[in-house]
Amino acid sequence: MTAGATGIGSLPGGDAREAARTATGSFEDFPYLPELPARGPGADMIGRSLGLLVEMYAHVEPSGWRVSDRPGRDTRRARSWLREDLDALEEFTQGYTGKLKVQAVGPWTLAAALELHGGERMLQDAGACRDLAGSLAEGLREHLADVRRRIPGAEVVLQFDEPSLTSVLLGRVRSASGYRTYRAVDRQVVEGTLRDLFAVHDGEVVVHSCAPEVPFALLRRAGATGVSFDFSLLTEREDDAVGEAVEGGTKLFAGVVPGTDGPLSDPGGSVMGVRKLWRRLGLAPGALAESVVVTPSCGLAGASPAYARAVQAHCVRAARSLADNPE
Repeated sequence: MTAGATGIGSLPGGDAREAARTATGSFEDFPYLPELPARGPGADMIGRSLGLLVEMYAHVEPSGWRVSDRPGRDTRRARSWLREDLDALEEFTQGYTGKLKVQAVGPWTLAAALELHGGERMLQDAGACRDLAGSLAEGLREHLADVRRRIPGAEVVLQFDEPSLTSVLLGRVRSASGYRTYRAVDRQVVEGTLRDLFAVHDGEVVVHSCAPEVPFALLRRAGATGVSFDFSLLTEREDDAVGEAVEGGTKLFAGVVPGTDGPLSDPGGSVMGVRKLWRRLGLAPGALAESVVVTPSCGLAGASPAYARAVQAHCVRAARSLADNPE
């Protein structure tokens, strides 16, 4: 069996067709819908997901994205770019059958990024957070249905990007002034909101965070089938949580290849840490290929186009190495 490999989401540049060609050509068995934030506001991770919202709108202020009363230019631009990206992906997946990953920002990272009318983050208003999660759920239902219509042979994997999740749980998100932090959100509220969002999709749901201290246990309880993370930030303190997740059937999307330009090690060397983790956890080597998907450590928007292509090809070779030599 060959271990899987896929991308995280973002790529450099602004050409949707070239991005789709790269994402589908590099990962023939597990392509993904690319994001191209270099195009500007609305193509960025936050803006694209705000464009998915139903009956909730946002626009760009100098300080970031802020709630609007009606759809404006920024919302229209976000939706237009998403259609362009889907058109390109559809072109390069004619007749494709197999896994296909699409990404959206999760409710807690959105709430930590989106400003209310007064300039404070939505995170401080529990009712607004509930409304945001409900709007996102409706938008995702429509988005997933569109993807399935366009690529009927796809087994859609839904990835929620939640890089701010740990900061939300630990009360580390800074206020608009920067002089204080918002109160930590109750873990049960966070978990329940995520569980409701995950239920929107009847297939695999992966949560991605390239921040330290990923809450593996909470995500597993909420129903995530996979956790995507920067492998270099994992500490031995997290071994128990990771081991329990794997034994419970959770896939590890291990970000083992740097997302910014630099020398690449040999493919086997890139996954050496994964093999060591497996030995520490006492897990069966034969389960590696089934339990691990190899990815870059984070999105590739900050990389050069040549490096982005090289990294994705490297991930495929590293996954092959992991499957061929699990011990």
